Amino acid sequence: MNILKKSFANNRSLLIIYYCTILTFCSLYAAQPIQPVFQEEFNLTQLQAILFTSLMMLPLGFAPLFYGYILENFCTRQMISLAVLALGIMEFLFACSGNYWVLLSLRACQGLIIPAVLTGLMSYISLTSKHEDIQHNMALYIGATITGGFLGRFLSGLFTELFGWRVFFFILGVLLVLGYYFLRHLDSDGRLELSKPNISQVFDILKDKRFLWIYLSIFFVFIVFAAVLNLLPFELKSNNPDFSETGIGLMYLGYIMGVLISFFNRRLLKLFTKESTLVMTGIVIFIIGTLGFSFSDYRLMFIFMFVFCTGMFTIHTILSGFLNKLSKQNKSLTNGIYLSFYYTGGAIGSFFPGILYEFYGWNVFLFSMVAVLLIALSFIWRLKGMGY
Repeated sequence: MNILKKSFANNRSLLIIYYCTILTFCSLYAAQPIQPVFQEEFNLTQLQAILFTSLMMLPLGFAPLFYGYILENFCTRQMISLAVLALGIMEFLFACSGNYWVLLSLRACQGLIIPAVLTGLMSYISLTSKHEDIQHNMALYIGATITGGFLGRFLSGLFTELFGWRVFFFILGVLLVLGYYFLRHLDSDGRLELSKPNISQVFDILKDKRFLWIYLSIFFVFIVFAAVLNLLPFELKSNNPDFSETGIGLMYLGYIMGVLISFFNRRLLKLFTKESTLVMTGIVIFIIGTLGFSFSDYRLMFIFMFVFCTGMFTIHTILSGFLNKLSKQNKSLTNGIYLSFYYTGGAIGSFFPGILYEFYGWNVFLFSMVAVLLIALSFIWRLKGMGY
């Protein structure tokens, strides 16, 4: 009976974690497909509109490491709960504001809050799961991030077309506040009461070539992912000015491939035997998907989104799980560094390639992204050379 009770409690905790993960990623990406709407409503340039996503990602590049330090000494459950509540309040304020600079400031504040949630959730899973379940539970976490990324984009586009852009952000605020109450049911995480790490521990982790190649690979991979998805709505509108917000949201349906990959990651690993081989395959698929967006027909672009997402989430799911499998101590810090590299790449990818797109066009932009992916491939090749 005690075993069943404990199993139920563990499953309940994981469900709460995945629920909050989905909402957090909804919050992160909800503005992305409707950036052209903001551009028109506030009379912005394309680069100004892009800031709704890139400015939010910028703090994500350095904040996860900071929260990784905090998590070594403070209760993860309390930190996640307060961060989710603050995120919900920010969504209410965002829905009510009508000033461009206020909206940007709120997005920047959310960018500071979200790492507290993500680092905390990843660390909670890593430190409360059995060793043999870590990689699987982390893969399910990635599946939740993927689900949140799709729902945030799709529902934002749908609600914007039906009711205006403010309604979805208000609903998101309500759901986040509800998540705050659910988080009170998480089990205690006393195992996180560790000594405060110092900067030398960061360098010790980076000196481990296995970790370094993983971090650099995900950095370059996410540059491409963020760049393509951030500029795709503008390219769709450029090809067809009447393309609807719902249609833009549906373009992200390829995200479903990421959910499938997260569930079948164990079978994929058995098939490919080595993590590096599977990740390299993912990068090749990612390159094919990226090149597929060179077709101007939105129907072909829709199909290649599935290829694109298959490649991306194969890489992300395997690397994040592999990282936690390799990490034996300071897991919060290890995950914090991973998120820092991940979102630094996202911040760079969500803004600077936009300059390339504006001056040289869509196809030049896409081929430059392929070059970036080849750099990522070179790092995984080095990891493979180490026997992984």
